[in-house]
Order: sequence, then structure tokens, then C-alpha cells
Amino acid sequence: MSGGLPLSVFVIARNEADRIGDTLRAVRDLTDDLVVVDSGSTDGTVAIARSLGARVIHNDWPGYGPQKRFAEEQCRHDWLLNLDADEVAPPELRAEIRALFARPGGPDRDAYRIGIPEIFPGETRPHPLAYTLWPVRLYRRSRGRYAASTVHDRVELAPEATIGRLHHKLHHFSVRSLGDQLDKLNRYSDQQAADLHARGVTIPTWRIFVEFPAAFLKAYLGRRHFVRGTYGFLTATNYAISRHLRLAKYYERRRLARRRLSD
Repeated sequence: MSGGLPLSVFVIARNEADRIGDTLRAVRDLTDDLVVVDSGSTDGTVAIARSLGARVIHNDWPGYGPQKRFAEEQCRHDWLLNLDADEVAPPELRAEIRALFARPGGPDRDAYRIGIPEIFPGETRPHPLAYTLWPVRLYRRSRGRYAASTVHDRVELAPEATIGRLHHKLHHFSVRSLGDQLDKLNRYSDQQAADLHARGVTIPTWRIFVEFPAAFLKAYLGRRHFVRGTYGFLTATNYAISRHLRLAKYYERRRLARRRLSD
């Protein structure tokens, strides 16, 4: 990892052997502190990460925010770059990050948003019109930390923190297949329903009847899945199913809780 910046790069992972190699190879020359927090992989993820120079630390899965907070605490530098195990930093983004740290005094902001468009199976680069999220991923730990939420992984910054935006984007290979995507979304809906119930959130029953079509339109039109043609229609449907399951499982939890109280 020669030529590393004063920057720690961290990744949380579980059973990502088919993808994490590309993620780590792309950034290992940016840092002398490459950290992978694994929550129990059984597929070779740990061996691959170690072979690429990462420090691998086991931590049982506590939820998205707590796992990323745990990973932050393992890092040696104040500046952190967070990547998911299915994201790859292309050469132009890596060059942009290097240029930030080459400035006199280093980066001139406390945190930077990085665009993350999805790349679907059959694509090698993001579609020019792909919907792009812009979360904070490059930041100073002394100015921000991941939120403690188990279902939302976002960086909470200090009120005085300054925020910039990088021009180049991460490549997000989030969908292995439609079936894998649906399995992942189904598992995530379990966590979302549990979180809603634990926080005592009240969602009106009428939402159950409109959530599926509304979520489909949000994905297909609002998030521009339509630009992928038939495949985009299918991924938008998967998204709508996941949103429906979130509310269905929430409704079921509330219904069973009320029944237990009445017994």
C-alpha cells in the first residue's frame, strides 16, 4: 500500500467473496489502513480481504449504523472513506481524492458527498441517466460519525462541519441477480419493520393499499429505472415488493402485539 494517503478506508462485509476483491483492489493504494469488518462470512471473504492487505476484524452484526460506527473506531486516521463491498472506486475518482490530499493543508472541507449510481447486471458502467444517491462517504471522524440507526447508514455531521461534493462517482454493483436482490430486500424489510415497531411509529392502514403502486412509480419513474427497459421494470417491481413487505410485516407485528395485550 505504498503511496497511501492519511486516510483510512473501511468496508463492512458478510459473504462478499464474489465482489469484495474488486472493491479493495481499487483503493488499496490510497491508504495504509484498509479495514474490513466482517460479521461472519463463510465464503472466503475474509481470506480475500487479508490477501489484499486489509486488516480484518470480526464483529457480530448489530445493524447498519452500529456496524459502521464499530468500523470507524478501528480506523487509525481522522479522514475516513467508507465503501460498501459491492462498490468500486474508478480511476478518475481515486485521482480526484488524491488531488484533494495534495492541496496545501489537505482537503478544504470536513466531508464530501460522493455520487453512487447503480450498475445492473449486463452493464459495465453507470447508465448516463441512472439515478444517483449523494451520501457523505469521505469525511473527518472528528466532524462526523455514522448514525446509530440499525436500518439507516448515514453520516451525522457536526453543525459547524463544511461539506463538499466530488465530481466523479462510485460504481455500485448492487444487484447480483433479480432473485438475490429480492432476497436482500426481503431481509432488509424485516429490519425495517422491527425498527418501525421498536420506535412506536404509527403508519395509517390505508398506506398498505397504496404502498406497492406508489413505490413502483417512485422507482420506475422517480429513480429512472425505466431507462433500463424491461430489466428496469423488473427491478422497480422488486423495489415495490420490498416496500410492501416492510409495511405488511410492520402491520403484522402491530396486530400480534395488540392481540397479546388483549389476552
